[in-house]
Amino acid sequence: MDLTTTYLGLTLKHPFVMGASPLVDDLDQVSRLAENGAAAIVMHSLFEEQLVFEQLAAHAFTAPYAESSGEASSYLPAPAEFALGPDEYLEQIARIKKRVDLPVIGSLNGVSAQGWLYYAGLIEQAGADALELNLYSINGDPECSGASIEAEQLAMIEQVRASATIPVALKLSPYYTSLSHFVGRASTAGADGFVLFNRFYQPDFNLEDLEIEHRIRLSDSGELLLRLRWLAILSAQSQKSFAVTGGVRSTSDALKALMAGADSVQLVSEILERGPQRFSQLARALAEWLEQHDYDSLAQLRGSMNLSRCPDPGAYERAHYTKILQTWRSLDSSMSRGADSTRDAI
Repeated sequence: MDLTTTYLGLTLKHPFVMGASPLVDDLDQVSRLAENGAAAIVMHSLFEEQLVFEQLAAHAFTAPYAESSGEASSYLPAPAEFALGPDEYLEQIARIKKRVDLPVIGSLNGVSAQGWLYYAGLIEQAGADALELNLYSINGDPECSGASIEAEQLAMIEQVRASATIPVALKLSPYYTSLSHFVGRASTAGADGFVLFNRFYQPDFNLEDLEIEHRIRLSDSGELLLRLRWLAILSAQSQKSFAVTGGVRSTSDALKALMAGADSVQLVSEILERGPQRFSQLARALAEWLEQHDYDSLAQLRGSMNLSRCPDPGAYERAHYTKILQTWRSLDSSMSRGADSTRDAI
């Protein structure tokens, strides 16, 4: 069975990719990922904050009195909070490329179009085959409009395009007023693909200590539904590459994502919980399912359930929403009649 797929211009032996995780910091772990069949590796992100910290530190040596406030540096995380510094990150990409014969996708995470984005070119020079630009922004400023946030993000794409020639994918959140419109503008600005969706780790309250608690929760299949909706819509509207991340925990989950239009499937929670062998297991199970259902290749399956045959996805979604509500009313009515029958019997 032909499981090959093309993502960001890269030919992958199957769609299952190691998503951004701390596993890439250990070369032995990277080797195990390759030995167990990972089709590609996505680096965890270099963050704007750590790159800015690096630049400020360098500046401090040449302008020791420039820091006017003793608290100014506290706005940035300490370097020890990041697993790899900028130089180590670039060196790790080079080491991974020497250790395994897999495509490596670098990652930058930030919120502003500033000089730190020149690292896109350095990531390319280190040997990365492609780049994820992680647009992670939660803006609580009531004076900042959605249009201004989108304009800043489009400027980031253009700036990365000026620094690097490798393919660039945007890792998006679902929180755009018109995601389809933004994807179109981002494509024009130079994006080659899109990753749906970023998983935001929500803080919790500790009621006893009255402090904020930060918890990491692994994804589950329930998170896939939102991604399926937008994969089905966007892949029908654009010829760009699409990857899904978050919510794929089984062969069935992967099949749904691929049918919706994903070119590749990024796994993190499933690998952290069950180990690198899941890559080969999922690839075998995918091949078996395709053969049992008379498919000749993965390409024949991909996008087979997107909305390319639906001229108005909004109308389709609204009709689906209405039908679900009607189904609930019917079920509720049936349950009420059953309860009445039970009371009569008693």
